[in-house]
Amino acid sequence: NLFSLLLFGMLRAHVALRAAREGFRGGSRPWIGPAALARRTASSSHARELTRAEHASPQSSRADTPWPLQQEHCKADGMAAWVDGGGFRPEVDYGLIREERAAEVAALPEVQQWGLFLAKLRAGECTPYTGQRALSSCDMTAEQLLLVLDAGMATLALHMEARVAALLGQGFYTIGPCGEELLAATGLALRPTDATALHYRHLAVQLARQLAGGANVRALLRDRLRGYAVSRLDPVSGGMHCLLGGGPRDFVVTSTLASQAPPAVGRALGNTLAHLLGVPHPTFPRNFVSFVSVGDGSIHNGHFLSALNMAKYAQHRGARCPVVFAVSDNNLCISLRGEHYMDCKFVRQCGLPVFQADAQDVVDTYAQSQAAVSAARRRAAPVLLHLKNIARRFGHAATDRQAAYLRADEIATLAATNPLEGACALAIEAGITTSAALAQRLEEIHSTVLECMQEVVQEPKVTSRAEATVHLQQPLVPLHPDHHVSNVPSIHNTKRGNVMRKNMTSVLSELLSENQDTVYIGEDVEHGGYYLVTEGLARKFPLRIRDFPPDETSLVGAGMGYAQAGLVPIVEIPYSKYLDCGGDMFSEACLSNWLSAGQQPNGMIVRLQGFDRGVFGGNYHTHNMLNILPGLDVVCYSNGEDYVRGWRYLLRQARAGRVVMSVDSTNLLNLRHVLEGDDAWKRSYPPANEVLPFDQVMIYGHGSSSSS
Repeated sequence: NLFSLLLFGMLRAHVALRAAREGFRGGSRPWIGPAALARRTASSSHARELTRAEHASPQSSRADTPWPLQQEHCKADGMAAWVDGGGFRPEVDYGLIREERAAEVAALPEVQQWGLFLAKLRAGECTPYTGQRALSSCDMTAEQLLLVLDAGMATLALHMEARVAALLGQGFYTIGPCGEELLAATGLALRPTDATALHYRHLAVQLARQLAGGANVRALLRDRLRGYAVSRLDPVSGGMHCLLGGGPRDFVVTSTLASQAPPAVGRALGNTLAHLLGVPHPTFPRNFVSFVSVGDGSIHNGHFLSALNMAKYAQHRGARCPVVFAVSDNNLCISLRGEHYMDCKFVRQCGLPVFQADAQDVVDTYAQSQAAVSAARRRAAPVLLHLKNIARRFGHAATDRQAAYLRADEIATLAATNPLEGACALAIEAGITTSAALAQRLEEIHSTVLECMQEVVQEPKVTSRAEATVHLQQPLVPLHPDHHVSNVPSIHNTKRGNVMRKNMTSVLSELLSENQDTVYIGEDVEHGGYYLVTEGLARKFPLRIRDFPPDETSLVGAGMGYAQAGLVPIVEIPYSKYLDCGGDMFSEACLSNWLSAGQQPNGMIVRLQGFDRGVFGGNYHTHNMLNILPGLDVVCYSNGEDYVRGWRYLLRQARAGRVVMSVDSTNLLNLRHVLEGDDAWKRSYPPANEVLPFDQVMIYGHGSSSSS
């Protein structure tokens, strides 16, 4: 399709441009061997391994590559060179390139501030944070404080090297988490069984959560760097993007402002329903918390407001909805100044219990995060965690022209505001560690980052159409052993048959009866819907036919969350044009499988009404344009018998993780006759073992009168 061709073209252009650039810069010696690396790493060969546990991190325990391509290692000068499909990938000596451009690297503000921080640690001159809350004021342990410092230092080192790698043409992601290093303390408030969906700046939260679970530091650093280098071995996205995640309950977040929020509410509601229904293997325990974070600019975004409203509505209706909305507040939305709107207005009007933490105070951040998560867990209700007083140290990304909207003194002040310094001073003052030990730790982490960067720039990237599209959807699952495909259409005239709508209602009842984990959600569906398709089903399945407010963003987001919580949702959109109102969320549902290298599918059926001539007009009620995205199956049935057969197959594919959209023509729902009085459009209900796969075509009629 067009999407695949465009993506493949972009990948080929990227590879050609990169090869040309490297060849030009290197002259007759564009690819450097391992000799310089060996010299450089020899001095650190006796450094202690940066681990908190001997076993590998959860995400590193997966198979190294998600694609069935030929990958071997071949020894060349004592170092591995990738062989992909029989061809050598020349080695990149990242360290040597870095040394050759040392002056440019040293000019980066991130590198300069790193040097100042290291010098202060070596000299024992870390300045305590003004107003620092005492460590004894909460239950934060010495080990937890050291873990936060580890995660914070790793966050700083990773971001600095991301900017360096971008300068050198070896890294491709520079959105910066610096200034938010102490949010690592927030990660400690979460249990391994809690769900997270983190704003792309909240790397420290992710690292702390993984370290607390016993992950290997080196593996964590390498895997994050793989994202920066768009390595095909990136365990989160497989080289498609740079995303936070890696654990089974860490849900990937795209670069939209707040699209992670509606599914987070859906996970909270879906998990409650999964346990009420007795689903055998729900994704989360009953007392889990759904944690979702955004930046302060995102509180204005429709995705966030939709999710916030849905959570408040659910609480009002008495539903369990344990969601923590965490907002990191640096008072900047890229270039737009926040003017303290978050503090002055939003927190007072949001309608949720609010927990506020000074994000430059590690103890306060820990204590308030613990309180917020505990409250959401205890009350099974939504709360807001406001992480304020954050300094965005080095701009939004490497392309950010801060000088266009900030004064020079403001930029300098932000860059020099290092929250790690105050946290280090606290640990030293409490006798937990020494300044020299922290300096050594900072250097060790950065040394490991450099070694890992040398590894990941050697790794293969996605360079073919097959690789780029292999994870668009989960694989089709075969037919159930008891099912068979009928190749003979029912064309006989029968007075005993049903109009299409009644067969549609019957097959929904059949599927809900046979599948306890299947639910049907939409707008006005409990009383039967606009066309009576769900008539009577709410009485038979009172927990599983549920109305939602008329907001397609929260409705589709809830469908995603339900699927992630272990349910199989059917999401009804009352008119096809209404899907446009939730278009961004629908796009996320379709593309998440691709973004996560097939690890986070959103198996669901979207039932779309209102296509074709309809019953009455108007832009929003009869609309003949569909947005068909990659990662989506689309079907449209012409009669009730095929509808029944087809939906049996759809549910099986949705359960396997595919997103399927069934488009209904409202003109056909109650149609009885092909010719006046012949009842030829009515159909009987097919036997339970008959199904209609995607690739099966039923032909009705012959010659010029045929239709399918």
